[in-house]
Amino acid sequence: MALNSQPASGAARSFPAGEIRLRRLEAWALRVAIARPVETSFGIMRDRPAVFVRVEDDRGAFGFGEIWCNFPACGAEHRVRLAIEELAPLLADRPFVAPADAIALMWDRTRVRVLQTGEPGPYSQAIAGLDIALWDLAARQAGLPLRRFIAEDAADAVPAYASGIHIAIARDAVPEARAAGFRNFKVKVGFDTAADLAGLAVLRDTLQPGERLFSDANQAWDLAGALAFTEGARGLGLGWLEEPLRADAPAADWVRLAADGGIPLAAGENFTGAADFDAAVAAGALTYIQPDMAKWGGVTGCLPVARAILAGGRTYCPHYLGGGIGLLASAHLLAAVGGPGLLEVDANPNPLRAEIPGLAMPEGRCRLTSGSGLGVEAIPAYLMDKATLHRTWTA
Repeated sequence: MALNSQPASGAARSFPAGEIRLRRLEAWALRVAIARPVETSFGIMRDRPAVFVRVEDDRGAFGFGEIWCNFPACGAEHRVRLAIEELAPLLADRPFVAPADAIALMWDRTRVRVLQTGEPGPYSQAIAGLDIALWDLAARQAGLPLRRFIAEDAADAVPAYASGIHIAIARDAVPEARAAGFRNFKVKVGFDTAADLAGLAVLRDTLQPGERLFSDANQAWDLAGALAFTEGARGLGLGWLEEPLRADAPAADWVRLAADGGIPLAAGENFTGAADFDAAVAAGALTYIQPDMAKWGGVTGCLPVARAILAGGRTYCPHYLGGGIGLLASAHLLAAVGGPGLLEVDANPNPLRAEIPGLAMPEGRCRLTSGSGLGVEAIPAYLMDKATLHRTWTA
C-alpha cells in the first residue's frame, strides 16, 4: 500500500448532534464452519470469518462497522487486536466533528507504525471498519438511513449479482442462485484455462433471457495467460473479466489486454488508495471499478472515489465478500452514489452475512430498510456465540 493512501477529504459530513467523544469500542472475530470450502485461484477459505466493530460516544450514540478479513482466515483475530489495542487509544479524549476527522487522525498517527510493521493492509482494513461504524453512528444521529444521510435522493434498492461461484460447481450453483432470484452470476476461474473455458461454454448455453455471466480470475495470470483466456472466451458473451492480472501489473499490460482481449475488464478490490483509483479512471482500461470499502477507505474514502469513477465514465461496482455489516454498507453507498453498478453478493453459505438483520434479496435486488444508519440495532446473540475473540476498549 502506498504511504499516501489516506482517503481524500471529499466526504466530510459532520455528526448531526455536534462534536462527539468516543467512550467505548468493541470488536469481535467470528467464525462459522462451512461444509464446502470457498476456493479461488490464490487460495482456499475453509471457514467464514468476520470482524464486526461497534463504536459508542459519550452520549450513548452507536454505530456498527466491519473490518475486511476473509483471507487468510487467521487474520481476523489480529485485526480485532489492531482495532482495540492500536487504534482505539488514538481516539481517546478527543473531540471529532465528522467521521473524516477521526479517520485522518488514525492515518496520520499510524504512518510510522505501518512502516515499522510492514502491515499497511491490516491497518487500512481496521481503519476502514471503524470509519463505517462512525458513519453509521452519524446517520443514526440524523435519524436517516445511511444512504439518505449521504444523498437525499438515494434509491431504496440496488441490483445485485451472485458471486463466489467456483467454475467446478457452477452447473449446480447457478441454478441455486437463480432460484434465489438472481439473474446475474459471477464464476471463479483461473484454475485450468481449458477446463474454465469449457465450463463457461456450458453455462452460457443454460442462461435464460436477460441473464448475464461474469468471470473472476483473482489475479491468476500474467499478460500472456490472460490473452490466452480471452482468446478462448471471446464468443462466450462474458459481461466482464475481473482481475485477470495482478493488481500491481504494469499499466501497459492492462491497456493491452483491454485493447486486444475483447472482454470488458473489472478490478479495484486490491487498489490501495485514491491515487490508484484516479489512475485507473484516467487509463481507461477498466470498464468496471470495484473498491472494497471494508478493505480500504470506508465511506470517507470510497464515497469520493465512487463519484470520481462515475464522473470518469466508468461503472462503480462495490466489491464485497465478507459478513453482513460490510455488505449493508456497500449496498447503502451504491444506493447513494447511483449509476448502473451491481452489488456483489456471495452465493456461498455464510450465516455471518445472511443472518444479519436488514438484508433482503427479493428478485436479485438488495432491498434496504428505512431504519436509521445501516438499520442494525444489534448482532443476534447466536451469531455472537461464534466469536473466537472479543475485545473492548473504554475511554
